[in-house]
Amino acid sequence: MKTLPLSELLGATVYDPSGAPTGRVREVTLAPQEDRTRIASLIVKTKSGNRVLPFSAISTIDANIHTSTSPTDWPAANGAEGLFLLERDLLDQQVIDINGRKVVRVNDVELQIDSVTEAGRPHATLRVTSVDIGARGAVRRLLRGLTPRAALHLLLQRIPQRTIPWSFVDLIETDPARRIKLKISHEGLAKLHPADIADIVEDLAPDEREAVFRTLDEEVAAETLEEVEPNIQKSIVESLDSERAADIVEEMDPDAAADLLGDLPEDRTEQILVEMEPEASQEVVELLEHREETAAGRMTTEFLALPVTATVENAIGVLREFEGGVETVGTIYLVDSHGTLAGAVPLAKLVLAKPGTPLLSMTSEPLISTHEATSDNEVAELFDKYNLVTLPVIDQHNKLVGVITSDDVITMLRSKL
Repeated sequence: MKTLPLSELLGATVYDPSGAPTGRVREVTLAPQEDRTRIASLIVKTKSGNRVLPFSAISTIDANIHTSTSPTDWPAANGAEGLFLLERDLLDQQVIDINGRKVVRVNDVELQIDSVTEAGRPHATLRVTSVDIGARGAVRRLLRGLTPRAALHLLLQRIPQRTIPWSFVDLIETDPARRIKLKISHEGLAKLHPADIADIVEDLAPDEREAVFRTLDEEVAAETLEEVEPNIQKSIVESLDSERAADIVEEMDPDAAADLLGDLPEDRTEQILVEMEPEASQEVVELLEHREETAAGRMTTEFLALPVTATVENAIGVLREFEGGVETVGTIYLVDSHGTLAGAVPLAKLVLAKPGTPLLSMTSEPLISTHEATSDNEVAELFDKYNLVTLPVIDQHNKLVGVITSDDVITMLRSKL
């Protein structure tokens, strides 16, 4: 397999079928909507202006380009509509390394040369195989044309190679229209853990963060937003239109959504609440009424509560339909006909129990709970003292109104560091 760095291809001489030089390579293009790896064409600077050299007209590639047609057969390069230009759009640009879970800068691009036969005529093809993010690519570009080729190659052999396979690269395109036209998405990024996506997003510029959040689906975007630092979280939501922001906020845990909207200007919060579904909006509005430094301000209203008469079979049925966060399903709470907290059943106890077993017979003692006005420090002390995973919050009438999870406490303690 023969490879060719982009930096060596740029500026290479192009020869026509007679062997006469006709111009130099000015750009290398991809058409991602058709093939994300295969080079579509070269833009060649000729005496008659810039022309598009289709790869079907390239017979061989060595240090230079040899064509099977003359420049008069190549269309004029009147723009780059629908094309991704490797020098302009990739060299020295930031991209997302999906495998390494970080943002990196591209110093060069590795291309693979192949030979194929189409319609009985052989011609060369180029595919992007990887991007160079190390010193080798930077040195190659810096010294090219200033150092003899042989000496440069000897020097480069001494520099460790640092590349990322092209399949692990997510491109960042801030122009929405161009992003759609080129079919640039972040499907690879979306498969990472939300905490890893959050770390990547925090390393991007504001317009790049917005571009990423516009392509992630609402659920992934919501989970990621919950992991982002509060000041960046606020900036992202303010950059999105109200409808998109509402779609994402609806997918967040109600307590996290309330914390976020509580930090936004009042008019912006109202715009987002208006766009949200009534039920989700009402949950968040109720939480916004509580002080953030209290149990009520930390709790989520998404939890599992069943009547005191419920059985294991009932609990399993509710679990199957529950759409809340996984953090809150560790405990199933029991309430009476007035909503008063009557017991707590750890999820682990359901595993070996028979379907008809009453949940009330499986409750843990003592039943630990806290009131809405309990301070952050007291909440943390309860989690520490009793090794809690979740903590139910009750109102003045002992009615179950919410649940605090261990990740809420961790977030709260981190904010105080």
